[in-house]
Amino acid sequence: MSARVTSDFWASAYVRRCQIEGAYALVRKRGSAEAGAIFIVVDRLDGTNDLYGPAPQSEAEEGGGRAFERTLEAADGLTVEERLKREARFDPDLWIVVVEDRAGDPHLSV
Repeated sequence: MSARVTSDFWASAYVRRCQIEGAYALVRKRGSAEAGAIFIVVDRLDGTNDLYGPAPQSEAEEGGGRAFERTLEAADGLTVEERLKREARFDPDLWIVVVEDRAGDPHLSV
């Protein structure tokens, strides 16, 4: 069984990957460095956002990778913020990463 990459390491690498691919990305909220859930907000820069959250464990990648699913699509900022507040009440150690991409690409594919 492989060890899972820490949330801190994964988020840092993800932000760097987005930047290499030409998207602006930043960590808006840092959670637990070891195992905080990571949520990704993709800002399309047109007033709409997609929200990605952790996929069920059954969909996690082999070797300790992380899998994500889109939980909101083309939502306004207020809707996304309300969802993130609900998630934070459930898990205050969560991470929030914001990516700005006009095409709505979350830059999550391998």
